[in-house]
Amino acid sequence: MTAPTRLTIRRPDDWHVHLRDGDMLEAVASYTARQFARAIVMPNLAPPIISVASAEAYRTRILSALPTGSDFTPLMTCYLIDRAEPAELVRGFESGAWAAAKLYPAHATTNSAYGVTEIRTLRPALEAMQRIGMPLLVHGEVTDPEVDIFDREAVFIERVLAGVVRDFPALKIVFEHITTAEAVAFVEGAGPNVAATVTPQHLLLNRNAIFADGIRPHAYCLPVAKRERHRLAVRRAAVSGSPKFFLGTDSAPHAVEKKEGACGCAGIFNAPYALEAYAGVFEAEDALDRLEGFASEHGPRFYGLPLNEGTVTLERSGTVVPDRLPAAGTSLIPFQAGETLSWRFVA
Repeated sequence: MTAPTRLTIRRPDDWHVHLRDGDMLEAVASYTARQFARAIVMPNLAPPIISVASAEAYRTRILSALPTGSDFTPLMTCYLIDRAEPAELVRGFESGAWAAAKLYPAHATTNSAYGVTEIRTLRPALEAMQRIGMPLLVHGEVTDPEVDIFDREAVFIERVLAGVVRDFPALKIVFEHITTAEAVAFVEGAGPNVAATVTPQHLLLNRNAIFADGIRPHAYCLPVAKRERHRLAVRRAAVSGSPKFFLGTDSAPHAVEKKEGACGCAGIFNAPYALEAYAGVFEAEDALDRLEGFASEHGPRFYGLPLNEGTVTLERSGTVVPDRLPAAGTSLIPFQAGETLSWRFVA
């Protein structure tokens, strides 16, 4: 069969993105809004978004940062802390201020110091969320220093997530940015209320990329990329057509000097060429006909939201990713910097 030269799909959504705040928000918001109709916005600012008022204020700042005429909709999330207040969660979800709540294990990733130290402290909050249909979004890693960093996702399933799914069988749960064969198996084996997001970097990189001819900080994110067998398992799940897996870029901008410093920040900035990256993976797997489901249908159906109207188009045209992009008085290194991609986002 002749490979297509143009690909048009229903307008997609990003179900996991970091838009930051201040000057960096002003610099990066347009990249996400250009390709996606909606995005689940992470709440790990400093200080984190833990109240309805702070979520509404942040949403206003995001909308103000968008280009004139943009029809992008940010979907806000609540940052869960120990003993999170059920009444505030219910008020925010029922008013539309929040689309979901995010569980960060304390110290698991960027700005997670205020995160949850004991899952048992969330039982009243999780009971309320289950009752009202509010999704729980999970950064699935333990932070026990005795657990190898490459095992933290699998251990989290065993120690935390399996118990949450057992104790709250009607709770909607999104296992975010999965990186392991164990995560794929867990999601596939769980009921219809458990789904997962998949990033472009975890479809394309294994852990060797972090150490190719030296330390490669721009291939470093959390959860960290794993062995090749895990990458292949995640890739198989993403292109399978299963409604349990959908697009979530986890685009996470950090200034170049922070990425390349002595203690480089975790995060990969993939927003400018996200759809092109995903399209390349689906084409390589002979699954371009399943990209629309993954990017545009599975996520909204899981969240109980309408599918987007309108379409986006990609065309086959060698796209060279810039080595860096200006942002907030510094530079950002985009994912796949310097590489030539097979697809180009055109409309």
